[in-house]
Amino acid sequence: MKNCVRSWLDQAGEGNKILEDTQPSVRPLYYADDKLYMLDQRLLPLEEKWYAYRDYREIAEAIKTMVVRGAPAIGVAAAFGAAFAAAELAHEDQGDFEQRFAACCQELGATRPTAVNLFWALERMQRCVAQMDPEAKPAQIATRLLEEAQSIAREDEAINRTLGAYGQKLLPQCATVLTHCNAGALATAGYGTALGVIRAAVGAGKKIDVVADETRPFLQGARLTVWELQRDNIPVTLICDNMAGYMLQQERIDAIIVGADRVAANGDTANKIGTYPLAVLAQAHKVPFYIAAPVSTIDYTIPDGTHIPIEERDPGEVTTCGGHRVAPEGVQVYNPSFDVTPAHLISAIITERGVARGDFLETLAAFK
Repeated sequence: MKNCVRSWLDQAGEGNKILEDTQPSVRPLYYADDKLYMLDQRLLPLEEKWYAYRDYREIAEAIKTMVVRGAPAIGVAAAFGAAFAAAELAHEDQGDFEQRFAACCQELGATRPTAVNLFWALERMQRCVAQMDPEAKPAQIATRLLEEAQSIAREDEAINRTLGAYGQKLLPQCATVLTHCNAGALATAGYGTALGVIRAAVGAGKKIDVVADETRPFLQGARLTVWELQRDNIPVTLICDNMAGYMLQQERIDAIIVGADRVAANGDTANKIGTYPLAVLAQAHKVPFYIAAPVSTIDYTIPDGTHIPIEERDPGEVTTCGGHRVAPEGVQVYNPSFDVTPAHLISAIITERGVARGDFLETLAAFK
């Protein structure tokens, strides 16, 4: 909004104090007492329920069933899953250990096909094994892998804060920002990517209003983004997905910022289904469209978005809402979980190593 007038928003909570250090009041997972604790994001915002995990198979199931979601958070969870698998195999012979550990990593990697952070984290854990002393015993390797998983979790929050610092410079002093799905603290080990940019802007003293798409069919925007921002007293307004075009037409949106699950070498970006039409709308209305993602989300091994595998999920996510059926029995359903936004629709890709613009094949390569 060019004049920063907020009268069209319901700002009942505007008088609340925004967190001075913009530290999110929630994170989706943490390690303690030899267990990985994860917040069940399927139950939010109605119930906050934590589960304790020590078995890599249970972590794999939690990733698959979206107890934990968001590309960076999935990567962190998988890293701890790999560490727990190694601990389970600590009494194996060296040769058996390496073979069985690789199989465990493969099982974890089979849970969600689109988010590349999952595979990045597992490859890092396997590389850690390969770099150890050949004489190291499985128990020693397991100890080292747990340290590596903890490092991945700590690094993720630091990366997001650096990314946010770069990204907030792209926002004006007063802005209304549209976001889609949830790319906040809940999708990472802490702070967030797209919401990390917003948090950094608020921390810099900018007046930021957030408009959150509900994000059908799993409602990550309505259930998670709104809940997260409300807890941190950052002004947010919820809209249906099909209202975004009208708001852009009314010049109520100054920028769109979303996260990413995989970025191809040329900048084509896979994100939650519904992202691509937002990019088309942004271009039509001359509004900047930004991707916020760590470098670990960039898949330099694929040239463009046509090589990104798109996960298809349970048709029940579409035919039901809140546990209640909203479509006739027997209807055919198509439920892709992601779409791909072509690079030419993206104004910039914000990472912890800087902001890439222009020819992404060249500018993203500089971040390797």
